[in-house]
Amino acid sequence: MLGGWDIAIIIFVVLVVIVLAFYFLNRWASTRMVQQQSMIEQHKQPASIYVIDKKKEKLQNANLPKAVMEQMPKWNRFMKMHLVKAKVGPQIVTLMCEKDVFEAITVKKTIKVDLAGMFIVSVKGMKNREEMAALRKERGGGFVNRAKRLIGMGG
Repeated sequence: MLGGWDIAIIIFVVLVVIVLAFYFLNRWASTRMVQQQSMIEQHKQPASIYVIDKKKEKLQNANLPKAVMEQMPKWNRFMKMHLVKAKVGPQIVTLMCEKDVFEAITVKKTIKVDLAGMFIVSVKGMKNREEMAALRKERGGGFVNRAKRLIGMGG
């Protein structure tokens, strides 16, 4: 039979193995992320796009080419991604982006972006959410607050 100390040692060894596995997995992931980021920086190019639609949906439902779907990791195929349907030159394409870029994009407008293949790296000349909130605060807090002040209801 196993005593109390034997069980404690086994639990300790298992925890050490799990911590080491997470450590090496994190190192591997961070080096891979740095490689991918440098690849994106090398291949990004400025473009002017007209945004038709933007939505968050699964890649299976998006009209992406089969070559792109095959290159995606399996776990990524079932996650919801930030997708932007835009007109780039004469073509209408579906582009992917990160959450902060997705929030900065406005629909039915022509915007300047940095593209790396099908990935929108950044939006040029657009303000982020914090800057927009600061501008609204400076200007008087929006339509409702200005109307209340004009009517005399406070604000």
